[in-house]
Amino acid sequence: MVIWKTNATFVAEITNKRYISTMKHFLLSLLTMLFAAMHLEAGSLTLEQILRGEYGASSIHGVRPLADGERYAQLEGNRIVAHSFRTGEEVGVLFDATNTIGDVRVEHVSGYILSPDEQTILIQTDRKPIYRHSATAVYYIYNVRNHTLVPLSDGGPQEVPAFSKDGTMIAFVREGNLFLVKLLYNNSESQVTKDGEFNKVINGKPDWVNEEEFSFDRAFDFNADGTMIAWIRYDESAVPQYSFPLYRGLEPQRQEFATYPGAYTYKYPMAGETNSTVTVHSYDIKSHVIRQMKLPLDKDGYVPRIRFTSDPEKLLVLTQNRHQDRLDIYAANPRSTECKLIVRDQVEPYITEEPYKALQLFDDGFVLMSERSGYNHLYLYDLNGTLVRTMTSGQYVVTDFYGYNPQTGDCFFAANQEGPQYRTICRADSKGKITPLSTQKGTNSAVFSRNFKYYMNTYSSVSTPPVITLNDARGKVLQTLRDNAELKTKVERSNLPQPEFFTFQTSEGVQLNGYMVKPVDFNPQRRYPVIMYQYSGPGSQQVLDQWNVGNMGGAMMERYLAEQGYLCVCVDGRGTGGRGAQFEKQTYQHLGVLEAKDQVETALYLGSLPYVDKEHIGIWGWSYGGFCTLMSMTEGRGVFAAGVAVAPVTNYRFYDSVYTERFMRTPQENPSGYDENPMTRASKLHGALLLCHGSADDNVHLRNTSEFTEALVQADQPFMQLVYTNRNHSIYGGNTRLHLYRSIIQWFNDHLK
Repeated sequence: MVIWKTNATFVAEITNKRYISTMKHFLLSLLTMLFAAMHLEAGSLTLEQILRGEYGASSIHGVRPLADGERYAQLEGNRIVAHSFRTGEEVGVLFDATNTIGDVRVEHVSGYILSPDEQTILIQTDRKPIYRHSATAVYYIYNVRNHTLVPLSDGGPQEVPAFSKDGTMIAFVREGNLFLVKLLYNNSESQVTKDGEFNKVINGKPDWVNEEEFSFDRAFDFNADGTMIAWIRYDESAVPQYSFPLYRGLEPQRQEFATYPGAYTYKYPMAGETNSTVTVHSYDIKSHVIRQMKLPLDKDGYVPRIRFTSDPEKLLVLTQNRHQDRLDIYAANPRSTECKLIVRDQVEPYITEEPYKALQLFDDGFVLMSERSGYNHLYLYDLNGTLVRTMTSGQYVVTDFYGYNPQTGDCFFAANQEGPQYRTICRADSKGKITPLSTQKGTNSAVFSRNFKYYMNTYSSVSTPPVITLNDARGKVLQTLRDNAELKTKVERSNLPQPEFFTFQTSEGVQLNGYMVKPVDFNPQRRYPVIMYQYSGPGSQQVLDQWNVGNMGGAMMERYLAEQGYLCVCVDGRGTGGRGAQFEKQTYQHLGVLEAKDQVETALYLGSLPYVDKEHIGIWGWSYGGFCTLMSMTEGRGVFAAGVAVAPVTNYRFYDSVYTERFMRTPQENPSGYDENPMTRASKLHGALLLCHGSADDNVHLRNTSEFTEALVQADQPFMQLVYTNRNHSIYGGNTRLHLYRSIIQWFNDHLK
């Protein structure tokens, strides 16, 4: 180097203009490399960081609006704290695990349930999940006035407890039976039903398929004056059983299977097979009489919800036929058992589960969601089933219903009036005039106070982590509770790329929405490999202007891959939600066909862009996304160089009755539709395929992957397979999730670079 030359030589050389120019270029290049190295170190992500939650957003947990309309409760560690809806300040402590009277001590609070008068709280501890919504837990009864804490029951863990309307009784389910605890009689416990038995009869909570596909876990309710309980009874004796093996494994270790494997066996009705026989019953708390409602339900019909009204003698029973294109609401008398049809909502070709999740009752009526107009909207009924008015209308979708104020006639909801990828909080008055309350474009969700004077708003976009604010009824921000500014700064300083929205038109003239995350230091003169991620299931949406986009949320998986030099893309094809029933339901009876075409069309569109390496495009997805990955790789046009299917359905004859038949009818009715599956198309597989599945997946059974791999073997198609011991549909526990993602990324590195 120059610094080792003599002074005379050095002086002579620096007078040479060419040398000076060379030195300037050298120093500039050196500085550029140094800054690039600093940027790479500052911006580099690791899977460990992402999976440890280092880029996770701060949130608020366990929020419950309180009866006075001015406060809300919030779970903070082992305390339940009351906060002002106006200021966000702490205004009281409802429960503190360190300040209780009694012989028991709570080490960890996992949830809570308030009595209607808020003077008694059920404290949930030791929660152990069963399926997606259900869990057992140990509950304690806490008296807010005197701080006493006592067990709800000494007979073992409980499920889905609920207070009576006057707060003097609690009902719960244990091992398929319904129990009642009377607080005014020294917490005396009685057993309401005695026929509950695993894999035979369940009282008061749904069986596997009803829980999974109608999204609920409690199937009983108290009437308004606390004299009756009604519940749904599921007789699953005739439902075929499904069994999968259990091994010792690790994290956790099942020592009971150390020598010989065990098995888990449960009732799982596949498409076209026998479902549970469902009946509705009532229990007279004073006379102890049990009655069965005279419900005119089809033999193979469903009861997705029951709810008592403000009238103690009127129970609303929601039913569906097996084709799920008809929703009937009956008013049942729990004493006479007579049932009267008060509402029938017939929507072709099927009704989604949104009406059940959104159903809300008030003193004089109820609000129902329906797609009868072609878009999801709200309808107000009185308790006799008379339509009072249409509350919302138009060519947009109501995505969430927050409540109705009978005093003013206002209803509050979220909708996508600004476009399929956005969510706005709105108020509709009694004349149907709609006023947007949220002002920031992106995704908004809300929790309203009981009197609708305030609401807690959570806002985010692809560039803004969740911001949680308290707002008045006009939408004015009163207080910011969380802004995640530190996370926003951290991401910005790391120079991580963010999703960019785009639209394109397929060769069939269909306009599709998507987003892409471009590689770090993107150069439009280069050609980049592409990884496409999608879910594609009916009514789902991945292309949303919210922070929680992508497979891991915050698009962190996509940002990580962008740092590895990939262009990441996600497109919502036909059958997805947010664009009305016509767009969503065109996949009916042919699941996977149009969805796969649209993913192939996406790859063809991307291949036409000057910065895409069309020979190195990959696709992956989980669950339905895994199914669509396989359908796309066997579509016939051979656009994908590699793919990864995680926990995929490979033939809808193997999946559950409620979900599958909603979109496909039964295999007996629609054999050709069911034949359109990855197994029958195995010989057309194009691209390097990795299959990943958990051996204890109770939802999409490993059988799907096992049968498909056999089809691939017989078609002489190469593939690789990873099976994760004792893992369910989510494939997590110990080091499992890290191993899974590393394997997925390595697969793409091996075949796309």
